[in-house]
Amino acid sequence: MSAPAVHSLWTTTAADSIGTIPSPHIEYGQISPVLIVAGAAMLGVLFEAFVPRRARYHAQVILAVLGLAAAFAAVVALAADGYGSASKAHIAAEGAVAVDGPALFLQGTILLTAVVAIFTFAERRLDPAAGSHRVDSFAAQGAAVPGSDAEKSAVRAGFTTTEVFPLALFAVAGMLVFPAANDLLTLFVALEVLSLPLYLLCALARRKRLISQEAAVKYFLLGAFSSAFLLFGVALLYGYSGSVTYARIAAVVDGTVRNVDPALAGTMGNDALLLIGGALVVMGLLFKVGAVPFHMWTPDVYEGAPTPVTGFMAAATKVAAFGALLRLLYVVLPGLTWDWRPVMWGVAIITMIGGAIVAITQTDIKRLLAYSSIAHAGFILAGVIAASPDGISSVLFYLAAYSFVTVGAFAVVTLVRDAGGEATHLSKWAGLGRRSPLVAAVFAVFLLAFAGIPLTSGFAGKFAVFKAAAAGGAVPLVIIGVVSSAIAAFFYIRVIVLMFFSEPRPDGPTVAVPSPLTMVTIGVGVAVVLVFGIAPQYFLDLAGQAGTFAR
Repeated sequence: MSAPAVHSLWTTTAADSIGTIPSPHIEYGQISPVLIVAGAAMLGVLFEAFVPRRARYHAQVILAVLGLAAAFAAVVALAADGYGSASKAHIAAEGAVAVDGPALFLQGTILLTAVVAIFTFAERRLDPAAGSHRVDSFAAQGAAVPGSDAEKSAVRAGFTTTEVFPLALFAVAGMLVFPAANDLLTLFVALEVLSLPLYLLCALARRKRLISQEAAVKYFLLGAFSSAFLLFGVALLYGYSGSVTYARIAAVVDGTVRNVDPALAGTMGNDALLLIGGALVVMGLLFKVGAVPFHMWTPDVYEGAPTPVTGFMAAATKVAAFGALLRLLYVVLPGLTWDWRPVMWGVAIITMIGGAIVAITQTDIKRLLAYSSIAHAGFILAGVIAASPDGISSVLFYLAAYSFVTVGAFAVVTLVRDAGGEATHLSKWAGLGRRSPLVAAVFAVFLLAFAGIPLTSGFAGKFAVFKAAAAGGAVPLVIIGVVSSAIAAFFYIRVIVLMFFSEPRPDGPTVAVPSPLTMVTIGVGVAVVLVFGIAPQYFLDLAGQAGTFAR
């Protein structure tokens, strides 16, 4: 056959087949929150390229806040349209993303948390001004070697790294997809999209840059290990079920699958692939949650990262990761509840006790809050273990209550400063209640919420998850949780005693006066503590209404 004839045959066949390829059906309105944030992030990158340096900071802050607010409005519109209810919840984007109650609730929480976190990113009144230029918590020039002439020149010129705003938006876009992902490949892509910007953000501290870069390297290396575990688990689950979609895997687990692919018939139904693959995927998610024994990155990264980034990570990442874990266990592996519950029991127990006990030995306030977040991961796991609708709603409520308080607590940490920047050593907080009673009182409110004292959001959250766990038959776990809460209360109260009942040191730190941006962040945190603590029923009902997964 001649070459022209072969070419004609090929083009004819291709033309015939084009008409048979179905175009993908994407519900753009239903995934609009993700699209809005991703679009704002890409626009922020263009701002970095084309907006003059003197106008870049204000343009990026306004763009980030407007983008997050618009995405939150889209979430509210979807919820008002009924997509959060069981009757209208469904799977969108060719089966890749779920639009249901838990996804919308968690996306709304992430977006609101990100807004107040962006306010701390934008704070420029805490560090001394570089000439006529106000500076923030981030490196003058992220690409400059610490201590180099390039860095010194950038500091003298008053440069700031405004790229942190589009980086934060890209991370938020990944976080929005993470708890809504309905297949394992989408889950993995969302994990990488939210993680890679955080690795960069951790390395951009203006002061103590070497410690910051060390924290970023540790986070990147351990994050790469966790991603590898998750991806290997995805491969094994695909070998087990012949699919990466949640519904198909669940159907194979339940034995209700039809239309088996002959090429995969030899491995489908192999319980070893299911158990090992499921364990590896759960390990990858527990790393993001910060549960023991996958927590080793947490204290070092929290301590070394810029404090606004620490607050953002500690709150928003935990919300996204727990959402993904809930969906995996409740939608993909409900047929394996008797297999994963004993393992989760062990993880929750060592996480609660380990986080509480190790926190007692800490002398740095950021490391103390890091181990506190580990203990809280254990408390939230108690709600996950309940394996009931009440367990889902209690976890959603706890995450909403915890996230704003965490961002507010780290915002207070940024205010206490000495000549070297933030004064994070606990000894320097002695007598803070006499130097600055208002700041110490606000931080005490946050600590009491973390401790779970009645009439705070922490008490309402712990009561909800422990009640759900007890109703699910995990009474011994609840008892251990209460004991761990009592242990944790010791180091929270110790900090309060240190602030109010110790003599201030003559060379002690000062409390910087922040801009209205940080004041709003702290004010929102205090409001959440009081409203969720004193009148939590509306929010508990809201979480209960949002507790049904689309399958």
